[in-house]
Amino acid sequence: MDPVPPAHSLRRTPIQQRSADRLARILDACAELLDETGYENLSTRTVALRAGVPIGSVYRFFGNKRAMAIALAHRNLDRYVDGIADRLDDLPATHWRPVVDAVLDEYLAMKRSVPGFALVDFGVPAPPAGDAEGDPNHQVAVRLTELLSAHLGLTPDATLERAVLVAVEATDALIQLAFRTDPAGDPGIVAETRAMMHAYLARVLD
Repeated sequence: MDPVPPAHSLRRTPIQQRSADRLARILDACAELLDETGYENLSTRTVALRAGVPIGSVYRFFGNKRAMAIALAHRNLDRYVDGIADRLDDLPATHWRPVVDAVLDEYLAMKRSVPGFALVDFGVPAPPAGDAEGDPNHQVAVRLTELLSAHLGLTPDATLERAVLVAVEATDALIQLAFRTDPAGDPGIVAETRAMMHAYLARVLD
C-alpha cells in the first residue's frame, strides 16, 4: 500500500483499503498528466478521467489541483526516504561517503523514472514565499538528517542540520543543471555534484 499523504494536505484521510487505492490511482494519474500537459494545464477533471474515478472522488480528497500536487510531492518524499533506507540496509555504518552516494543515487533514479517528478518532485511550482519550514528542500533536509544520524550514529544537532540543508540546496541546483543539459542527467555534472557533496560534507562527517 502506498504511503498516505499527511492529513493536512487532504480533505479526508482514507481509512478503508478501497479508498486508499482510489487515492493512489488519483495521484498516479496526476503524475502522468504532469509529464504530458504540464502543471498549468493540469485539472481535477482530467485527473478524474485518467484515474477512472468520478470527479467527486477527487474533490473528496482535494479542494484543487494545487492540493493534489502537494499530496503527490509528499508521496514522492516518502518514497525517496524509503528508497534511501532500503539502500542503507546494505551499507555499513562505518563510512559516510557510500551513504551520501546512496542519497544522491536514489534521487537520480527517481528523476529518471518517476512520472511527474520533473515538475513536482518534493514540492509544487511557486510555493508560498516566507515559509522556511514548508520549503521542500527544508523538508528533504530534515528527513535526510534523521536518516544519516540514525545510520551513522550521529547527533542531529543544528550544525549537522545546517550542513545537510546547504548540501541539499546546492545539489538540487546542480542536478537541475545536469538534467537541463542532458535529459538523462549529464554524467560530468553529476560527477562534479558527487564530488561537491563529499568535499562539503567532509567538514562535519569526517
